[in-house]
Amino acid sequence: MMMNGLRLTATGSSIAAKSLTGNIVVASRQVRSNAAVLERCTEIRNRNPRNLELMTIARKPQGYHLDNKGHEFWNKLFVRVSARHFDAEIVHYKHGPTITVSTRDWALKKQLYKTNDISAYSNVGRVLAQKCLEAGITSVYCDIDEESSQKFAAFIAEMKKGGVALEEPPQYTHAYPWDAKRMVKPWTLEN
Repeated sequence: MMMNGLRLTATGSSIAAKSLTGNIVVASRQVRSNAAVLERCTEIRNRNPRNLELMTIARKPQGYHLDNKGHEFWNKLFVRVSARHFDAEIVHYKHGPTITVSTRDWALKKQLYKTNDISAYSNVGRVLAQKCLEAGITSVYCDIDEESSQKFAAFIAEMKKGGVALEEPPQYTHAYPWDAKRMVKPWTLEN
């Protein structure tokens, strides 16, 4: 391939260029650090809008003083039970349903004997926990009483076993100079 009077030849991890005068110039690819780029960087743009929620810096909707409690969450676990099916979904406070798992799903329904027994609830919990971790959701707000039924207890046990915390961490609040107790800043590393 000819380019600007140079004949380029690519072999392996290096590129050789032969000029019209016959000189061979070899340029090899190397792994370089981003330190030089970061030194010249003037602005950093976060392209993951939920990153602040993971760091517990984002604001939780608090509502007003006289509002009903239960709206202070980033992601909440909602459960819908019908006569024949069981649905569970993770709902973001701003963007609506994020992850939905149901016994109506053909792939899950095909593996179940019944769509509303304890094994169905535990399998929905297992699949929902796996989808949450794949989507990067590690903690959700859950107000389901697991002592109300064995089915919900099995569902919640599978969610916990799958690695999803059913309680969101508190929102980071900046400490005032006169505060006796201060929260650890989410961006600091602890040993």
